[in-house]
This record gives sequence, structure tokens and C-alpha cells, in this order.
Amino acid sequence: MILAIDIGNTNINLGGISDNGVEFMARLSTDSLKTEDEYGIEIMNILKLYSVDIRRIEGSIVASVVPPVLNAVKLAVRRVTGSEPLVVGPGIKTGINILMDDPGAVGGDRIVSAIAALDRFKPPVIIVDMGTATTIDTVDKKGNYVGGCIMPGVGISLEALSQRTAQLPAISLEKPRRAIGKNTVDCMLSGAVYGTAGMIDGCVERIEEEIGEKCNVIITGGMGKIFADVCRGSYVYDEELLLKGLYIIYKKNK
Repeated sequence: MILAIDIGNTNINLGGISDNGVEFMARLSTDSLKTEDEYGIEIMNILKLYSVDIRRIEGSIVASVVPPVLNAVKLAVRRVTGSEPLVVGPGIKTGINILMDDPGAVGGDRIVSAIAALDRFKPPVIIVDMGTATTIDTVDKKGNYVGGCIMPGVGISLEALSQRTAQLPAISLEKPRRAIGKNTVDCMLSGAVYGTAGMIDGCVERIEEEIGEKCNVIITGGMGKIFADVCRGSYVYDEELLLKGLYIIYKKNK
């Protein structure tokens, strides 16, 4: 088993993965003030929670979009496992061509997800990752990563709506009962969920027009399940996509 860790802006996703698949998956809060010791304790507690023997962990890999947190997590993983983790970044073999103006500026999590999607689907493929930000990434029919879209995540949008308006409350995200809301909360849910679903469908449609053919579409991320259900397109949801991609990269660089 390897320990795979993805450091996002809001959460740190970590899991144990082997050739048999994802054996466990958990989330920690991302906090730039935590020390390597604090992260180490949290990782050890997660392993204990899922009854994972540390001796089974033969290696680890980390991807991060939060540079201030990366070093603390690396040190924590080294203390827990006794070995240096691989870090997704320059010098790591991914097996995918990145056709961007500045390939080095593309978030590592976006490339990891693209690699996992290619392992599951025939290209062209579109990956919708719904986290703090919503990203939509495209892999063309030749298997090249060619770019995509970045937009505010639905959580950020709802938070801004409640903070910047006097009479709109903070609400939790769930699938609306109907498109036409009959009270303030239902109206906000409808706008957030169906509005975001329409945005995803619209972006996918425009990308397919530029690609020139239909694409396989996969949704991932903490909020992705709701939108896989309400989007008009026939999309597949895979909560474990990033961890699977990290395992593929680990094996390429082992």
C-alpha cells in the first residue's frame, strides 16, 4: 500500500491505495499554521482509525496547490512512514503532454486527475473537479492535456452571497426539491445548484464544440456527487479520482 495525499485549499485528502484499489480515504482540514508534528499526529490518528498497520505503507506521494502547507506535510509523512514522499511537480514523470502557455504553472492536482481519467476512459475526456474552486480540464483525442476553465466553487459563491447581502442567510448545500423556490433558502439552493449545473453543462458543450467531438465527462471533488445527478449531461462521478491518479504517477516513478 502507498499513502497518497492531495493538499487542497480547504481540505487535505489522503488515502491508502494498492493494486486492489483505494483501501481507505479520509479528509483533514488544510491549515497553514499547523506544524509537521500536528499533521503527523493527525495522519497517525487517521491510520489508527482505519486500522492500517504503518508497516504496510511502502511509499507515499503528495500533490499540493498550497505551497505553505506542503513542507509541513512532507515532514509529517517522513516521520510517520520513515521514508521521503514523492512530490508531484517538475521532474516527476507523468506520461502526459501538457500543451499550455506555461506547463509548470498548471496545478498538479489538475494533471493528476487528467491522468486518472485517461486510465479509465478513452479520450477525449473532460474532468470537472468541484472543490474550493471548480476546474474543468480537457484531454484531447491524442491524450494531450490542452487546458480548460477555472471558476469560483459553489461553496465560495454561497459564502459570498450570504456575507455580501443583508438578508440572505448562510445555508448548507443539498439537492433542491424544485427549480422554482418558494422561500429564500429554496431560492438560494436552486440558484446555487441548478445555476452551477447549467454552467458546467454550458462549458462542457463549448469545449466539445472546440474539440470537434463528444467527450467522456467525469466529475470529482467533495461537492461533485450532487452535480453528477443534476447536470443535463451523462456524467460519471468518481470521488477517488485524484488518489487513483497519484497511485498511477507513483508507479511510473517508483
